[in-house]
Amino acid sequence: MTGSSSSDRENDGSKQDWLDSRLPVRRFLTTQFRSFPMPRSASMLWTVGAMLSAVLVLMLLSGLVLAMNYTPTVAGAFASIEAIERRVPSGWLLRSMHMAGASLFLGALYLHLFRGLYYGSYKKPRELVWLLGLLLLVMTMITAFAGYVLPWGQMSYWGADIAGKALASIPVIGPFTERVFLDGSQPGDGTLHHLFVLHFTLAFAIVAVVGLHVAGVHVAGSGNPSGVEPDRKGSLPFSPYFAIKDAFGVAVFAIVLTAVMFLFPDLVTESANYRPANPLHTPTNIEPEWYFLPFFGMLQAIPFKFGGLVASVGAVVVLFLVPWLDTSPVRSARQRPLIRLSMILLVAAFVALGLAGQHHMEGGWLIIGRCATVFYFFHFLVVLPFVSRRERAVVGDAS
Repeated sequence: MTGSSSSDRENDGSKQDWLDSRLPVRRFLTTQFRSFPMPRSASMLWTVGAMLSAVLVLMLLSGLVLAMNYTPTVAGAFASIEAIERRVPSGWLLRSMHMAGASLFLGALYLHLFRGLYYGSYKKPRELVWLLGLLLLVMTMITAFAGYVLPWGQMSYWGADIAGKALASIPVIGPFTERVFLDGSQPGDGTLHHLFVLHFTLAFAIVAVVGLHVAGVHVAGSGNPSGVEPDRKGSLPFSPYFAIKDAFGVAVFAIVLTAVMFLFPDLVTESANYRPANPLHTPTNIEPEWYFLPFFGMLQAIPFKFGGLVASVGAVVVLFLVPWLDTSPVRSARQRPLIRLSMILLVAAFVALGLAGQHHMEGGWLIIGRCATVFYFFHFLVVLPFVSRRERAVVGDAS
């Protein structure tokens, strides 16, 4: 028996060596995941990436089934959604999973972005990791908007209409851009077809960019809450120490997703969107999903449409410039009191913009929205460069 088991192990080893010499998958996984060094001080915020990866797989699988039963036409879109929920086996569950997953995915993505800003994950040598992460954010937002329009309910239709009018406010090329986006003068069959193809294609493009993002992390190494590049003594292998943390984070995310789906579905759905689109009846309160509300607030805070469009788009564009706006040698906000205070105010401004957007900038909310918009850009364009110069000078004097 001993000789037989020993022979089996040798055969298994020879098979693995044969495969690994031709397609080194096992060697790659061992090097890049099992033995990958992680800083000892990495907190639970470092598990958000695993949560995003897990829910992305869930979104792709549920989205494929939904796409097989969806009809991208004005006459058939809403009816096909109804058929999915009532006739497709477990269709209601798949759609609930897809909607709740999209909402929580954006929430986790914002948290991941905040972690990068707070701990300086955009600094050398991780600039490309940061830029790829922001590209993922933009692609996800476009995909989410397209998915919001596809059910062709009341809010879907008027959301597409508002987006078209915002594009029309661009000087010179605005009317042309609106016609291209809507495939006409108002949302219709062409709009649905464009957005369905965009939604489906971008979903798989996101997977490719996620692969590049993860590869960038494994080349540059993982960041550290303390802002100090970890050495061998300050690192631990990814497995089992951080694999367990990631598994725990994914389990918590699954519990939250299940709770939202079954106990709090109103958090990710709008009752108006359960009515078919009616171009002749404008809803009293038109507002996007919660994850777009801060940008919707900026759109409303500026008294003219094009200015609001520039502000809302600029709020994302300025994030791409952060590695060059913040040139301080100090990474983490833990060691930067002014940046830490400004980051707290930045989060407050972002939340205030979302609330102001939800209240359609009426009364005092208009003042709050404008002040929050000003501070958002003040943090990136004034605070970061000013503090960076000050810290560089201090470090230079000390050396």
